[in-house]
Amino acid sequence: MRSVGLPVVALTLVASQALAQPAQTQRVIGTIENVSGPTLTVKTRNGEVKVNVTDKVAVFGMVPATLKDIKKGDFIGVGAMPQPDGSQKAIQVMTFSESQRGTGEGHRPRVRPGSTMTNATVDTTAAGVDGQVLTVKYKDGEKKVIVGPDATIRSYVIGERGELKPGAAISIISAVKKPDGTLEASRVNVGRQGVVPQ
Repeated sequence: MRSVGLPVVALTLVASQALAQPAQTQRVIGTIENVSGPTLTVKTRNGEVKVNVTDKVAVFGMVPATLKDIKKGDFIGVGAMPQPDGSQKAIQVMTFSESQRGTGEGHRPRVRPGSTMTNATVDTTAAGVDGQVLTVKYKDGEKKVIVGPDATIRSYVIGERGELKPGAAISIISAVKKPDGTLEASRVNVGRQGVVPQ
């Protein structure tokens, strides 16, 4: 009985571990070439990719912004390079729409080697020698962020599905790879006013 039971238990553990693994995701950045029903054909730097969008896909426009648009209480995302004094020098700052508050909250390494990503709420903002200094707070801590004149600043605004059309520059941060190899997206960022989403 034992010799039969052990393999069954082992198979059950393997199956449960497989189910517990998160779905594989892929970043898609490019220009929409064609739309056919729920399927977007996107031209990326590595070739053509097809992505199926969900029925309730969330579409967000990305528009140019300035430091004046960043205020106390805003929820922002900061791509930055850590400085010797522990502060973060901003490369890019994204102001989230209110419906996105809390998205990816926290501080972590970014895709770009040596850089970080911090999604947090602006607590204070003040002028500094090297640029505007923001103190941002998230659930487990806070960071000092220096936003110099070379930082790229953008804002997310609520968009609509009709913006997903040929010629639109888009980015999909987490397209889910389905078991049959197709990609599916529940959120798409669309560039507006010349912005190219990354």
